[in-house]
Amino acid sequence: METMAHLIDLRSDTVTKPTPAMRHAMATAEVGDDVYSEDPTINRLEARAAEIMGREAAIFVPTGTMGNQIGVRLHTQHGKEVICEARSHILDWEMAMVAAFAGCQCRTVAGERGILTWEKIKAAIAPVIYYKAQTALICLENTHNMAGGTVTPLANLKEIWAGAKAAGLPVHLDGARVFNAAAAAGVSVEELTSGFDTVMFCLSKGLGAPVGSMLVGTKDQIAEARIHRKALGGGMRQAGILAAAGLIALEEMPKRLHEDHENARLLAEAVAGQESAEIDLEAVQTNIVIFQLKDKGDAPAFVAGLKERGVLASAIGPHSVRFVTHYDVSREDCAAAAEMVKQALGALVPAAV
Repeated sequence: METMAHLIDLRSDTVTKPTPAMRHAMATAEVGDDVYSEDPTINRLEARAAEIMGREAAIFVPTGTMGNQIGVRLHTQHGKEVICEARSHILDWEMAMVAAFAGCQCRTVAGERGILTWEKIKAAIAPVIYYKAQTALICLENTHNMAGGTVTPLANLKEIWAGAKAAGLPVHLDGARVFNAAAAAGVSVEELTSGFDTVMFCLSKGLGAPVGSMLVGTKDQIAEARIHRKALGGGMRQAGILAAAGLIALEEMPKRLHEDHENARLLAEAVAGQESAEIDLEAVQTNIVIFQLKDKGDAPAFVAGLKERGVLASAIGPHSVRFVTHYDVSREDCAAAAEMVKQALGALVPAAV
């Protein structure tokens, strides 16, 4: 049986190992107690994240889920509704914390390829009636993970920002992979996020840091966010060893994200040529590839078979498979994986009789 070192790991962009530069920075990081706001490396990371995003302030959190849930809590009160896309991360993958922590329920809206429009959002806003839960927040996800890494275009965002402002509603961005979105859209992350009230983005996905995410907003919002972070157990003391890697992720890694997108396209086109799979190539816009096995093919069994061939992937449903490209898989790795995927999918096609 092959060891993990020989496997091409396409399960997620969360599996990356720190780069040599990150490891050196972590080993030599200047640290202090961040609960007292005395960790100089954390302070530098927060200041730089705020600057890059064009915001007043930022806070370092251990996970994107924590960042999102603090963002939701900042804008809501118990008994309110949060509008989000029907397959969004805050709904399906954050342990019902919109309800448990913010005391709200999600009002879902299905977007085409995960992309919402103001027209669809507007229809989901609760009428002002005392016996109906009121809308408190709109939450978008860019890129959209379960839609296959799709990018909400800037034009859509501007329409949503303007509509939300007119309706008196704040808008939060789950921007776990917003740097991928910006790379694909050909705009800066500052421009792509300029109309959001708060933004969470991950350092530990495409940017390759071992741990951590950022939440950005106004000074007052981030001051309140520190209270919620402490309540959730996110006060991490000498966390500058993590922030040191985060600074490198923030400064160095966005410039190479197009490589991951090109590798994802290579894999997607390999899948598209096989009779046993269905894939929407127009949805493959960044570093995520999602496809379905025809004839109700068994995705967990298919993924297990791929592992035997040397490729790790994720079954994200009974018949759906996901690949995610990242810093730790090269072009050569992806080309080899594409051939193995072709073989595995080819084996699912019944032989002619």
